[in-house]
Amino acid sequence: MSGVPASYATYAAGRTDPRFTDWLCERAEPEWTFAVEHPFTHDLAAGTLSEHAFADYLVQDYAFIDALVGTFGFAVGQAPDMAAKRPLVKFLDTLTDEENDYFERSFDALDVPASRWNDPELTAPTAAFIDLLGRASREGGYEETLAVLVPAEWIYEQWATTAAEQHGTGDASDPPSVGANLPFYFAEWIELHAVPSFVDFVNWLREQLDNHGPNLSDRRQARIDRLFQRTVELEGAFFETAYQSTTEGDGDG
Repeated sequence: MSGVPASYATYAAGRTDPRFTDWLCERAEPEWTFAVEHPFTHDLAAGTLSEHAFADYLVQDYAFIDALVGTFGFAVGQAPDMAAKRPLVKFLDTLTDEENDYFERSFDALDVPASRWNDPELTAPTAAFIDLLGRASREGGYEETLAVLVPAEWIYEQWATTAAEQHGTGDASDPPSVGANLPFYFAEWIELHAVPSFVDFVNWLREQLDNHGPNLSDRRQARIDRLFQRTVELEGAFFETAYQSTTEGDGDG
C-alpha cells in the first residue's frame, strides 16, 4: 500500500471520478496482485494443475461457499431497499443451485467421497476466512459485509476473465469456449466466474460499496479498509495452501 493514502478523502482529492473500491484495492497491494495472479489460477487455466490439488481446493471452497451463502443472507437483510436486495437474492440462487450442482458433479468426477466434502477438515485459511465472514456480517452493517464480499468475488472475476481471454477465444464475454480441451471441472470453474452475468454482478457489488463507503465516518472507513485487506490476504493464502498440495502427489484426490 506504499504511497496510497490511509484516508479516502485524501485519496479522492484531485482525482476525477474516484472510486472507493479502487482505493481499497490499491491499499491491498501487493496482496491483491498475489491473489489475482497466483500460479494456482494460471495452472488451472492451462490445464496443468494437479487434480489432487484441485480436489483439495474444491473441498475447502465448498465449506467456504456454505459460509458465504450465510453472509449473502445477512447482506440481503442489511441492504437499504428492495432494489439492492434483488441482485443479492438472485446471486444466492446461483450459489445454491448452479454452483452447488457444479461442486457435486466435480466431486463425483474427481472421486471425492461425500464424507470428505460434507465434513471437511478445514485448513487454517479456510477456517480464518469463515470466521471473518461471520464477524464482518454479524458485528457490522451493510458496508462491513460488502467489505468482505466485494474482494472475495472481485478477485475471482479478475483471474477468471484473464484466464478466459488468454486461454479461450480472446473474448471474456464469450467464455463457453474456454478450455475446450480441459476437463469440465477446470473449464466450468473459469466460466462460472467469467460469464457476463457474474462480471455484471461484481460491478454492481463494487458500485454498492462505492456509493455507500465515502459517506461513512473515518473510523468505519478504516474498518472497511482492514476487512477488505484481510479478505485479500486470505484469498491469497487460500490459493497458496491449495497449490502447496501439488507437491504431495495425486494418489488420494
